[in-house]
Amino acid sequence: MDLSFIDVDAILPFIAIGFAAQLVDGALGMAFGVISSTMMVGVLGLPPAVASQRVHIVECFTTAASGLSHLFHGNIDKKLFFRLLIPGVTGGVLGAYVLASLDAEVVRPYVLAYLCMIGVYILWRGLFYPPKIRQPRLIAPLGLAGGFLDAAGGGGWGPVVTSNLLMQGADPRKVVGTVNSVEFFLTVTISAAFIYHLGIVDLAGATLGLLIGGIAAAPLGAWAAKHLPAKQMLILVGIVLTATSSYGVWNAFN
Repeated sequence: MDLSFIDVDAILPFIAIGFAAQLVDGALGMAFGVISSTMMVGVLGLPPAVASQRVHIVECFTTAASGLSHLFHGNIDKKLFFRLLIPGVTGGVLGAYVLASLDAEVVRPYVLAYLCMIGVYILWRGLFYPPKIRQPRLIAPLGLAGGFLDAAGGGGWGPVVTSNLLMQGADPRKVVGTVNSVEFFLTVTISAAFIYHLGIVDLAGATLGLLIGGIAAAPLGAWAAKHLPAKQMLILVGIVLTATSSYGVWNAFN
């Protein structure tokens, strides 16, 4: 295959962005889309729509790699997986269906503000209280809401589902691995029609860079999720969620 049409120097920044975003997402169960979009729009100056398109395509592949890595490291709770899968995919289909008539940009700042408060709470909980592992009770409605927001709002599965499961006291390692694994099926469901119309050719270039970096980081993220202490993971989740959500809120109102 002739790959001479690919400008390696041009895609190096996208490889770095994909690697960093997936490393965080694989370890903490959230923020690939937020980090990638923020870097591409805020640092590289890409139009938001272009950044969003590339993120959605790449996530179909990175979530597959991340899910397999978490399976290998034993980070998946099978019972939680199936309790999230059907509601999550259903919510994603509903969100995609109403996207044309729903002004997601109006709702998005308030969702981000809510996630910012959740991030502060999780950070406080990680700093001052050792995590007490409990079985989460609110799962199906959470999966439905997370899937809907991910499709209708352009992202939110990881932050919404992971943060709320952690608030309920679930095992951080199992939450991260399971939520990442379910996200593959959610992303494929939401993105199938989009990928069909866009074509595989778009993988050459910036999207290819994101894909290379994301897949390379997936095993490292799963390893980090397995070996980081629960308290440190809670603190990192709180910091990442608060920082990314705060930026989103600030950007939405400016």
